[in-house]
Amino acid sequence: MRLLVVEDDPLIARSLHQALTPLGNTVEGFASHAEAGAALRHDSFDLILLDLGLPDGDGLTLLGELRERGDTTPVLILTARDGIDDRVRGLDLGADDYLAKPFSLAELEARVRALLRRSQQRSDNRLRLGALCFDPALGVASLNDEALELPRRELCLLEDLLLHAGSITPREMLENRLFGFGVVGSNALEVYISRLRKRLKDSGLRIRTFRGLGYRLEEERE
Repeated sequence: MRLLVVEDDPLIARSLHQALTPLGNTVEGFASHAEAGAALRHDSFDLILLDLGLPDGDGLTLLGELRERGDTTPVLILTARDGIDDRVRGLDLGADDYLAKPFSLAELEARVRALLRRSQQRSDNRLRLGALCFDPALGVASLNDEALELPRRELCLLEDLLLHAGSITPREMLENRLFGFGVVGSNALEVYISRLRKRLKDSGLRIRTFRGLGYRLEEERE
């Protein structure tokens, strides 16, 4: 999953990154309303962790802008504010959950898993297609019930393709998930697609290329 952390405290932001990345997530971080707003206007995420006290504006304003555009991305508010009014206002604006600082990382991880599970309308966190299974909570993939030892980027690629199985996953989305917002070589994504295709050989699954659009993970038909 691709998560956006909007947090201006570098220590907290680093702790969130360290806690959530090993769970199979790609974590993008911004420290200001302006940076996060720009990212949300041009890209999509599976979950937003939003601090309210930003240096250039209120996180609730950012939340309001998001919902006004019709963006239903789950939002978990993180704040040191104790006032019940702020919590009520955040929920009224469309926040999905609220976590007051300081919080335990175990509770944070549990709430993140619950929001992601709810947003994907799944009874558990596991993604499946044919004999392929991926558990993002554990960061474990398996094929025919045998574990697949995959590097982090291949795991991220597999998760996104499984999440959109049967549909075309846009190339830009995959590149942003694997490489962040940095400059990406023209064939960087193809390298990882090729590696994953080799791992799925004779599995009954294939990754189809749609030039100019993206890739689709699907079951092979005889």
